[in-house]
Amino acid sequence: MSDKKSGFFGRLFGKKDGAAKENIEEPKPGQLDDVPLADQASEVAEVDQPVDVPPLVPIAVNTLVPTFTPEPEASLAPPSQAAPATPPPPPIVDAAVASSDATPAPPPDLQPDDVEPAPKKNWFSRLASGLKKSSDQLTDNIGAIFTKKKLDDETLEQLEDVLIQADLGIETAVEITEKLAKDRFDKEISVEEIRTVLRDEVAKVLAPVALPLVFDGANSPHVILMVGVNGSGKTTTIGKLTAKLTAEGKKVVLAAGDTFRAAAVEQLQVWGERSGVEVITRPTGADASGLAFDAVTQAKAQGADVLIIDTAGRLQNRDELMAELEKIIRVIKKIDPSAPHTTLLTLDATTGQNALNQVEIFGKRAGVSGLVMTKLDGTARGGILVAIAKKFNLPVHFIGVGEGIGDLEAFAAQDFAEAIAGASEVSATELGVV
Repeated sequence: MSDKKSGFFGRLFGKKDGAAKENIEEPKPGQLDDVPLADQASEVAEVDQPVDVPPLVPIAVNTLVPTFTPEPEASLAPPSQAAPATPPPPPIVDAAVASSDATPAPPPDLQPDDVEPAPKKNWFSRLASGLKKSSDQLTDNIGAIFTKKKLDDETLEQLEDVLIQADLGIETAVEITEKLAKDRFDKEISVEEIRTVLRDEVAKVLAPVALPLVFDGANSPHVILMVGVNGSGKTTTIGKLTAKLTAEGKKVVLAAGDTFRAAAVEQLQVWGERSGVEVITRPTGADASGLAFDAVTQAKAQGADVLIIDTAGRLQNRDELMAELEKIIRVIKKIDPSAPHTTLLTLDATTGQNALNQVEIFGKRAGVSGLVMTKLDGTARGGILVAIAKKFNLPVHFIGVGEGIGDLEAFAAQDFAEAIAGASEVSATELGVV
């Protein structure tokens, strides 16, 4: 048995029968006593039968073979410095990098509030950016006409068409071409010269209507009624205007007069919370004129400086809806015959020529006293404001060029003329605009 065992273990470790491997202890008698007889018999059978067993790598008896574990990636830390298990150490920068003048990265726990925000653009920059679509279209079309050409009847006619297509209006287009014909006819003219004339003529048209919304304290509260078609931005404009007025120290109260849309009421309440002002509401479907009556009454009792009443959007060609707006105005006048003191029509610049019709109908039915032009940043039809000013001569109090709370500003004719003519911020500064 001993010889058989010796031969078995010898072949197991790559040795011939009977030759024990060096440093390998031969099993002692009784070492296999715990092995079942059936297993011992199989071992003996294997020893007795010649089997071609390939040599195996020698290992120590009763020693477990370790499971392979991939080595971790090399660390930049020196081998002599062992990192603690917890907490993890800060990243170690290579010595060559550490010795450079590179600015170290901020600590990982730096909060956004700790980072100095980028400087905000001034208003002219935002306006020029908002009107870029309008100015780019004008400049491109003008440049296509006046490429090394003299100013003649044909080019003047083409220029007039371009200005009309930009929604500047027929009258303004004729005035610009007549101005050019008078000074530069039959002479070569550059695009820059045309843009200068365009800027000057637009500013001339807009200057009379660029009037601020004045709160002189004569009315307490000063009642503002916001009107306009669906989606023109009435509620958003109210929120922006409220933020401006409260920043000036005025006490403002809002009235959610669009009682047919719960979303409109909720939107106005959100704007009210941002500015910390009261929002008067009624259940969905309530009578809008009744809410207006209550709002004026409560605002007077609270000593508010300004009351802004939102209304439901309505198409100017829907007679029954315009009649409802007239009813709201009549009810307000029962409390204060001079109210509403301002009726602001919100115009969406993307509607183009349709805005002219809105001004006409709302002016007749609701007594519009001032305009707010919104969404100038989303259209190439910003020139419609020039046509509206030329035709109706209504004050333009505010314009909006974005969704941000600071994207509503008092209308300035020169700024608008510079921006729509494609003037850069540098040239505007040189001209004293900024």
